[in-house]
This record gives sequence, structure tokens and C-alpha cells, in this order.
Amino acid sequence: MAAGGSGRSCFVLGGSGETGRALLRELLAQRAFGRVTLIGRRRLSLGEAETAVEQAVVDFERLGEHAAAFQGHDVGFCCLGTTRARAGADGFVRVDRDYVAQAAELARAGGCKHFVLQSSRGANAQSHFLYLRVKGEVENLVQAVGFDRCTILRPAVLLCKRQESRPMEWIVQQFLGMVARLFPTAYSVPVETVARAMVGCVLQPGEGKVKVLENRAIHELGKAVPQQGT
Repeated sequence: MAAGGSGRSCFVLGGSGETGRALLRELLAQRAFGRVTLIGRRRLSLGEAETAVEQAVVDFERLGEHAAAFQGHDVGFCCLGTTRARAGADGFVRVDRDYVAQAAELARAGGCKHFVLQSSRGANAQSHFLYLRVKGEVENLVQAVGFDRCTILRPAVLLCKRQESRPMEWIVQQFLGMVARLFPTAYSVPVETVARAMVGCVLQPGEGKVKVLENRAIHELGKAVPQQGT
């Protein structure tokens, strides 16, 4: 259990991804929650953070059998996702839409009041592009669950140093990294900024039942959250 200064509890889905890892670091740095739980298909090696974070291992194909993992959390953060290249079209839909929607339902049933979803710029359930269509569909499904608050972040291209090799994405990131010097909020956003914005939206007072943050708003909110040591 984290030794934070708050009695609130949160869970993180997708903690093994780039944004998820940045989010976990931010949550621990901000000490906004007294209890932080990673929910995933395997335990992660967290180094010094090992004793500060709880971990629940679940089978996403039988997620309904793991309802207990979603009980007792005030806030749920979701960075869960894969790629079509890695999982195939069907696998991508299953992870990015079906797993997320079912997790949201379990979280709401378990008492979660605020669900924070990492989506994507251009998300649209009517899109002809599979990626954007699935992101739009899952946004609609999560909103329909009926959380007291639902925050959806739509970042543009994520700037990060991935653990897995994606040569073409690396080339795009190098280009966008240079473009970002001239247009910092237009086409990309560092994962650290997304993570700070995800935490920041929880620290801020609620503004309506559903709030969607586009890329520029993510930059602005991420900058408004004090970084560790500042």
C-alpha cells in the first residue's frame, strides 16, 4: 500500500505500456492516492516502487471472474491498448474496445466514481479507419457506463522511448520531435505530459459528467501540474 497523503484509492490498467509506466511514476510522485493498484495480465517488476504498489493479475479473457480486483477504488485510469500489427485486427478490437469496456463496467460496479481513459486524437465511432473507429466506440461505451465523472484524453502522436522496437514509429517520432520545437502542441505530446494530465484531471474539481481533452488541452493541463521537486 502506498504511503500517500490521501485515503483515496485508484487502479491503473495498461501499466506495462509507455503511458502506463509514466502514469505510475506520476501517481507515486504526486502522492495523490493512499492506495495504487496495477491490474494486468502479469506482475511487473517495479524496482523501488515494488512495495508502494499493489498488483492484481487477471485473465482478460475471463475478466468477469476478477471483479474483486476492481472493487473499492475511487478512480480508474486506463492506458490499456495494443496495435493491429501486434495483435491482428480482431485482437486489437478485443483489447482496445472489449477489454476496456468490460473493465469499466466492473469498476463502476465496484464503486469507482471517476474513470480516466486514454484514447486518441481523431477518435470517431463512424470513422472508416479501424483504429479511430475502435477508439470512438470505446469512448461511447465507457461514457454509457454512467460514472460520476469520465475524462477522455485524446493525445496526438506519443513521444517516448519505447522498450519494443518500432522502426517506422521511431522515424516518425524523430521528425515530430523536431516539428514540436516549432509547434509544440500541434502534432505530438510526450507521454510524461499525458501522464501528468491524467493525474491533473483528478486533482481538479469536476466540470460536468464527461470531459474530453484534446491534444492542446492535454499539453496545458500537463504543464499546470507541478513536477516532482518543483
